[in-house]
Amino acid sequence: MTLDDYILDHIDSEGELLARLNREAHVNLLRPRMISGHLQGRILKMLVRIARPRRILEIGTYTGYATLCLAEGLSENGEIHTIEKDDEMEDFIRRNFEKSELKSKIHLHLGDALDVIPTLEGAFDMVFIDADKRLYSDYYDLIFDKVNAGGLILADNTLWDGKVLESPHSGDKQTQGILRFNEKIKNDPRIEKIILPLRDGLTVIYKK
Repeated sequence: MTLDDYILDHIDSEGELLARLNREAHVNLLRPRMISGHLQGRILKMLVRIARPRRILEIGTYTGYATLCLAEGLSENGEIHTIEKDDEMEDFIRRNFEKSELKSKIHLHLGDALDVIPTLEGAFDMVFIDADKRLYSDYYDLIFDKVNAGGLILADNTLWDGKVLESPHSGDKQTQGILRFNEKIKNDPRIEKIILPLRDGLTVIYKK
């Protein structure tokens, strides 16, 4: 047994629906590693339990795994809006949302997040960024004023497989985007922040 196995054996189960979604993604999708997975999924749920947001915005739905985890932690009147650019994922996403008892809390928006976000009314108490790494800074700037004071912004993949320690190739726009975002967060006095060395790095940002 590895340490990772031990951890997963001693935390809450991901549940039947998420386990099935995970298996289906590994069989049918090209990049199943992008799924948040059991451990990160339970952490996302726990953060929602602790922060008690009423409205969550997720940028980058992919399979909907993280969406369902975030929705699990919501209170009775909570809701989550999630944005996915790849319309070819729609059937996969909706099929799994329909199987969830939490489906009424979830609102799926298809399209480019940079176009969709300005159309969303109201403020959010939590935002989870897990989409195009080249655009993390743009997403951050676009959503910041939509986040209530005391709200959380979560950004996934901020250690980017260790590439943040290297000088990126001129053509590696994704690593450049993560580095640019990390420097922006480091120097923003409006927030408190911490990077958790979880999987590929999860940055937790608190809006003052």
